[in-house]
Amino acid sequence: MEEPEVPTEHLNEEINHHAAHAKASWTMGVALSSALLAGLAAVCSLMAGHHANEAMVEQIQSSDKWSYYQAKGIKAAVLESKLELLEAEGKPASAKDHEKLAGYRKDQEEISAEAKEKEHAAEEHLRRHVIFARGVTLFQIAIAIGAISALTNRRAFWFVSLAFGVAGVFFLVQGWH
Repeated sequence: MEEPEVPTEHLNEEINHHAAHAKASWTMGVALSSALLAGLAAVCSLMAGHHANEAMVEQIQSSDKWSYYQAKGIKAAVLESKLELLEAEGKPASAKDHEKLAGYRKDQEEISAEAKEKEHAAEEHLRRHVIFARGVTLFQIAIAIGAISALTNRRAFWFVSLAFGVAGVFFLVQGWH
């Protein structure tokens, strides 16, 4: 679940070069804001990757718990069969076997609760991953529009770039809550 990287370094270099040779003073603002947006995109990308990894780990742990749950269920079924056979033959079953069966059932309840908790944690990490990934996307769009602004010498595009950047910051902040 790794984020595809869209190279923005070339755009930043082009913006900085253009800003250094441009006559309009606002192009330096484009370069600075694009550099800031690139830094925020990197942080957002790091957080998206972290939450994707954590979601995977939690899901694996949940699967392990469900496997353990199944193992306890199989042990309980075998023991139940033994108890039914003894009962069918008219032989008494030991109290220890009944206690063991109750223990398996109790263990299954606890394991099930732990597995569900891990599943919920995985879903939460995945939800946060998606939020951060949206932020990365908006930051990359903002940087691209900033490049268009500097290259076409149109200040209006810079404001659009900043708007996308603000939307990216919204997702960055939302991902942390």
